[in-house]
Amino acid sequence: MKIFLSFLQSKVQHPIPAYSFWEFYIKNGIEEAGYEWIECDEVDWAKGLVPQTKEELADWKSYSWEKTLRYLKNNTPDVFLSYLYPNQIDIDAINSIKKLGIQTINFFCDHVRLFTKLPKEFEVFDKNWVPEYKAIPLYQKAKLPYFNLPMPMWVDPKYRAISEYEHDEITFIGSKDIQRQLFFEDVLTKDNNFDIKIYGNGWQSTKSPSPKQTSIIKKIGNQFSYLNKHGIGSYFNKIKQNNFNALLSLQLTNALQSTLDFNDYIKKTRESKIVLGINRYPSFNFPLHKPNTYSRLRDIEAPMLGACYLTEWTAGLDHLYDINHEILTFKTSDELIENCKRLSNDKQLRIRIKTAGQQKALNEHSIPSILNKLIG
Repeated sequence: MKIFLSFLQSKVQHPIPAYSFWEFYIKNGIEEAGYEWIECDEVDWAKGLVPQTKEELADWKSYSWEKTLRYLKNNTPDVFLSYLYPNQIDIDAINSIKKLGIQTINFFCDHVRLFTKLPKEFEVFDKNWVPEYKAIPLYQKAKLPYFNLPMPMWVDPKYRAISEYEHDEITFIGSKDIQRQLFFEDVLTKDNNFDIKIYGNGWQSTKSPSPKQTSIIKKIGNQFSYLNKHGIGSYFNKIKQNNFNALLSLQLTNALQSTLDFNDYIKKTRESKIVLGINRYPSFNFPLHKPNTYSRLRDIEAPMLGACYLTEWTAGLDHLYDINHEILTFKTSDELIENCKRLSNDKQLRIRIKTAGQQKALNEHSIPSILNKLIG
């Protein structure tokens, strides 16, 4: 089986959120499955996500899809596997790929955060790889083919057993956002002695970006455009959240640690006493203090690395794991504190969670397992 990859590959570090790990995971997973991957070296797929003018994006699409089609005609694979946002997709190009007898599959993992209705660009693919349980209704309503399968995660074989070492640390690894900040403030307010270490980008920064100067006419135009696209409810949530200024408390500031490189990231995940997952996210479609949730890559990654994993409950987690046996969950800050105490006081329970969670993730949620269900 030969798979052509369009999975955010790039030889350049672009000013967009982390993306290079997707290429690392999917390529290694494909090789472990016994399949072959190929790619067009001339195309920078991540560049399509860089903020740019309409003309620049159009030039990128024209160049990228022309090079891709030429490559595919000379190196015909069985499958075209992509991770493409709607603005990156050229519908005519995908149809041309299908005419070559190549099956087209697109992975996308930000449906819940970005869409209330599926983009028309997703309709062109033969199959859609949909990791979010809450995104299933979008595909059912649109009557599009979808496979609800986990996010692609690959772990080096040397990490496929639980660590012999355990540090006395409750760890959260993730970038700062307003929902994570508010949640941890709530936890620390309810338990002054709750000892957590927080690693990730943005937490240490105290500077807010200066707003761009915009003319009154353009501001009004932007507001009408937002209202038309997102509705009145989202517009008022946006105003409230933009006016919300939440300074970090001293307790939360004291919990903040440095960012981690790749090796330390793995080490912390494997060796911490408890690893936390937060599945709420910022969105103007929901009130600030009543956020929505969906399962993240961390829900696959942490158990696969052998963590004792405690994550925020969201719909679909019970389809991935046997809750309380393979992972633990919480819905409130009180439940998080209670479960952390329970796990901290029971080493044998931690070992059982680590072992069972890792085996479930490796056996059923690995990329080879996903590919066998998707194209096998």
